[in-house]
Amino acid sequence: MTPKSFIASIITLCTLSVSAQSLSHVDTELDSAMRSNKVIFVDGRPGTDSEKAADVDSIRRVISTFYYDQFRHFQDPGAPYFLFMSKDSGLAMGIGGAVRMRGYYGWNGAIPSTAFVPYLIPMTPVVAERRHIGSTPAGTCLYFRVLGQNKALGEYQLYIEANFNGYEKRGFHLKKAYAIINDFTVGYATSTFSDPAAEPPTVDAQGPNSKVAGTNVLIRYMHAFRERLYVAASVETPHVQIDATPDYTRALSPWLPDWAAFVQYQWAPGQHVRLAGILRTLSYRNLKTGTNHNALGRGLHLSAVAHPTRPLTAYASIHYGRGIGTYNAELSCGNYDLVPDDDDPYRLYAPRSFGWLAGIQYNFRPDIFVSVTASQMRYLPDSPGAPDEYKYAFFGCANVFWNLTPRIMVGAEFDAGMRRNFSGEHRQAYRAGAVCQFAF
Repeated sequence: MTPKSFIASIITLCTLSVSAQSLSHVDTELDSAMRSNKVIFVDGRPGTDSEKAADVDSIRRVISTFYYDQFRHFQDPGAPYFLFMSKDSGLAMGIGGAVRMRGYYGWNGAIPSTAFVPYLIPMTPVVAERRHIGSTPAGTCLYFRVLGQNKALGEYQLYIEANFNGYEKRGFHLKKAYAIINDFTVGYATSTFSDPAAEPPTVDAQGPNSKVAGTNVLIRYMHAFRERLYVAASVETPHVQIDATPDYTRALSPWLPDWAAFVQYQWAPGQHVRLAGILRTLSYRNLKTGTNHNALGRGLHLSAVAHPTRPLTAYASIHYGRGIGTYNAELSCGNYDLVPDDDDPYRLYAPRSFGWLAGIQYNFRPDIFVSVTASQMRYLPDSPGAPDEYKYAFFGCANVFWNLTPRIMVGAEFDAGMRRNFSGEHRQAYRAGAVCQFAF
């Protein structure tokens, strides 16, 4: 698939979606989830009918911010069951969480990870370890959210989320912590360069190998024009992965932030097309000359999510750049922001990379759906890599999900992956997985 044909497919997808007028099955299920809440007024409930009607509208508006978030991923938690709200509905606080258990069985060269990552496919698998069964509570989370209005600050949000996917996939560690005040976001949040809403649903925690991901400490400005056109820009604390060679080069600490921005057109809540970009400064030291050097990392990311018909949801994403390996789910397993020059070992450069993904979701009913996803990630150095170096990989999956209630979800999935090195050697791996999730 060429970039030009992929972009044409995204444009066609958006055109079809704009023509679809009825409420999609996905929106119907989200509407059900929005109603699955218990609101507790901490200082008394409004008494008149008009006050109650206004109160209901205010509650729905507050809860909708949990589900129609520009950076919400399918696996992110929704609104908590219990919401504590002030009498005037000006302040809401919720404490929630999810208990998520995954089980999986891998074969034909089992990947040594709880996540299905084609980059990690063993190229020389041990015969005795070609199959593996495992389970993990990773993804189980607790979160705290406050939404309010203030005369001086305007609208604001506070959000903290911690997951049990740290040490040995059971340790408790911080996933997100940020504050939103009107158009500004400050804290540890999803990178502006990514688009989690345009990633298809998966049972596997990793998902498509080409997805653009990243959580950074950042300051972001995002503004909406008539709830259609969104623009955003951010400065983000960088994380760099540099393939420095002892005796030749040394990685230097980052000294400038990453700069990210996007422009997005949204024709309905949860449906949009987005173009994002990023600029990075990647630094290293030449140990021969004793001089420091800076390479420019840059990338573009085009993504879309749409409902062409009521039961159908389509996802698409394509990205290309230099020195952006840290922001890719697959290449972040290695050091691909800067790599050595084959002609001059004292020089490092930012290699190119290219990835795409496409997914289709079909809802038989609002609470039952199947999806199919395919993606590819390519590493494109300026000169041919070493024979045992990663060249590209494919990922594919098919799954089914059933929301037994707005708070209980089960799913099953088949994953297939293939890794190819520059030598032409390649290996496949397969996995069957299941998930059960209880949210509160």
